[in-house]
Amino acid sequence: MEWILWVLIGAAALWIAYRFTSPAKGIQSISTEEMKTQLGKKDKQYIDVRTPGEFKGNHIKGFKNIPLNELPKRMNELSKEKEVLVICQSGMRSSKASQLLKKNGFTTITNIRGGMSSYRA
Repeated sequence: MEWILWVLIGAAALWIAYRFTSPAKGIQSISTEEMKTQLGKKDKQYIDVRTPGEFKGNHIKGFKNIPLNELPKRMNELSKEKEVLVICQSGMRSSKASQLLKKNGFTTITNIRGGMSSYRA
């Protein structure tokens, strides 16, 4: 009987881990290598949610700097009709930005895993 309890606890732990690590519905996740094939496409918009200082130090051509803390008041600069690709330094802020965009009616959002830390030109 005790082993059933352990199996249930294990299953619950796996489910919780999955929920916290899987992307939200409607948010795709791609690597920086996969992102390279998407660059420059007119039907997409590219945003970098790092600070202006981080962006100035190094950024990918074509990305617009909209820091995460400014995103709520600057969403009007983005089209809900086009896919939004979001990058930051490591993938954490872009994940938060992606969720924020999703909550505000954007339907096609792609978070770039690993961010600028994993990008090689």
